[in-house]
Amino acid sequence: MIDFRSLMQPHRIVMMLIFAGIVIWCAVSLQWDWIPKYAPLALQGIWTTIWLLVVTVVLGFLLAVPLGLAQAVGPWYLAAPAKAFCTIIRGTPLLLQLWLLYYGLGSLFPQFPWIRSSELWPYLRQAWPYAVLALTLSYAGYEGEVMRGAFKGVAKGQLEAAKSFGMPRLTMFRRIWLPQAIRNVLPTLGGETILQLKATPLVATITVVDIYAVSSRVRSDTFIIYEPLILLAIFYILVAGVIALGFHWLEVKVLGTGGRNGAVG
Repeated sequence: MIDFRSLMQPHRIVMMLIFAGIVIWCAVSLQWDWIPKYAPLALQGIWTTIWLLVVTVVLGFLLAVPLGLAQAVGPWYLAAPAKAFCTIIRGTPLLLQLWLLYYGLGSLFPQFPWIRSSELWPYLRQAWPYAVLALTLSYAGYEGEVMRGAFKGVAKGQLEAAKSFGMPRLTMFRRIWLPQAIRNVLPTLGGETILQLKATPLVATITVVDIYAVSSRVRSDTFIIYEPLILLAIFYILVAGVIALGFHWLEVKVLGTGGRNGAVG
């Protein structure tokens, strides 16, 4: 529950007045007549950014679970490749990974006639599959290491108790191990998801038209610099805020924290 008395403190009032003054100055002094022309393209860019974020986070987390499990309890022939994958992903820039997939792997496909004649070729010629793959692998590499620690952090006594009751391993994993591991990493997942949002502008380098690419086009067409960048910053701040609030709500529901201390202080 929001504590309005804390919002009325003098320093907060001053900050809100300064913010309101900046907003009014931007609205009056800057140039905004280009917005109607680029609004449809901007909506398309917003949609592209959001679905890229959602799809890659979901797919990346689904891949991170077996990566973390393999490193935590898997045999060496599974743990070693999983560890090597996470190390390579975390040790190389995402832009490099994106370009290797798009300019490297993408340039190999046309050399195989059976690929060019397949039903997948119309998709492989486009940039977005490589963007999805690169962002997914990046998220999986970071979260795979996080899940490794989460799986090891689950109390062994609970797993031993489940075994003593004769619970099958798959059931034990589904009902005890995985839920508790997710509970352990839930706060971290929120931060990683926001980082994933801020990584999406890199897809503009391979011609995917996200909201950052739209902003760049506005600047190149109209030579207006600050206005599209301001709106771009506001978009990312709003989406990051929604993500933070969503994960905070999950933490309250799942972890039972933040209920009484959720007031704005």
